[in-house]
Amino acid sequence: MRGSKRLFYIVLLALSALIAGQSWAWWSWAKSPVLAAAEVDEDSFVQVQIPAGTASNQIGQDLEANGLIRSTTAWKLLSRWKSFRGKEGGFQAGSYIISPAQSLNEIANTIWEGDVIQTSFTVPEGWNRQEMAEMFEAEGFTTAEEFLALTENIPYDRYPWLPEGIPHLEGFLYPDTYQMDAGTVTAEGIVDAMLSRFESVALPVYDAQPSPYTLLEWVTLSSIVEKEAVVPEERDEIAGVFARRLDEGITLGSDPTVEYGLGIKQTKEVPLTYAQVETPTPYNTYMNPGLTPTPIASPGVASLEASVAPEFSEFLYFVARYDGTHVFSRTLAEHQSAQGQIRDRVEAESTDN
Repeated sequence: MRGSKRLFYIVLLALSALIAGQSWAWWSWAKSPVLAAAEVDEDSFVQVQIPAGTASNQIGQDLEANGLIRSTTAWKLLSRWKSFRGKEGGFQAGSYIISPAQSLNEIANTIWEGDVIQTSFTVPEGWNRQEMAEMFEAEGFTTAEEFLALTENIPYDRYPWLPEGIPHLEGFLYPDTYQMDAGTVTAEGIVDAMLSRFESVALPVYDAQPSPYTLLEWVTLSSIVEKEAVVPEERDEIAGVFARRLDEGITLGSDPTVEYGLGIKQTKEVPLTYAQVETPTPYNTYMNPGLTPTPIASPGVASLEASVAPEFSEFLYFVARYDGTHVFSRTLAEHQSAQGQIRDRVEAESTDN
């Protein structure tokens, strides 16, 4: 009898060892990379998109379907083990580039830590919505039409600080360099990112000190200053000139506002014509007193700071030299003289060339 029991335990131990050995062999196979590093080329990498809310089991099935892991069962076991160990976080949505030469654990860590692939884009200070739309379309993020349409749908539910009644988001799309998940760049995502950046960077400037302007007036003035000021040292002076003209009820006389209203852009070789300056639009600040109905571009933080509470300038006029600087004048006679001198110089340079 004792011999039978001993034999039973020996057989049981042998079976347990066999099962354990087979299980270990299976696990070693299941967690190993699908391909050896030497077998991988650039075509082997796979971009995997994981939508928000995707269950862990579904992620495993997608990885196996793409030939990136050997076993969904192994993925489930590893997922449970991570949770059992109390590791903070979880599998994160996003776009990932994964190689079949990565082990099961490496792939799981990549997705657990949210190591998504990023794309970046830069919106320069002083750009308007149309310029942004054209760039986003060229980058393949969205169509220009979709982006522009979305900027005319004001998201007050998410950004209640936006001024009431604005027809579009011109001026409130903060110019900066952005990094976003490459697989989830959409028109809505871009707009939200830019409005959120305005909220975190621009609004504190406005809230930090008393301003004589409403939020819309401030951003509108800042946008005109942004388009006029090329040399940083002149930014405060230009803001001061406009502030004084607004206070004294004198039209701003800003070329960029005329350009915006007509949808054109002047150059040194092709400046605005008298006919264009005399063309009525809501944005023509030679003809209409006060600020334009909306901002004309996206101002950067320097123009926003210069315009929030500008000190009145001793000057009332300025004219561009076409080298980025301006001639500032106290009287209309001085201003007209400066305009004539600059015009004569440009014409002389054109003749010499």
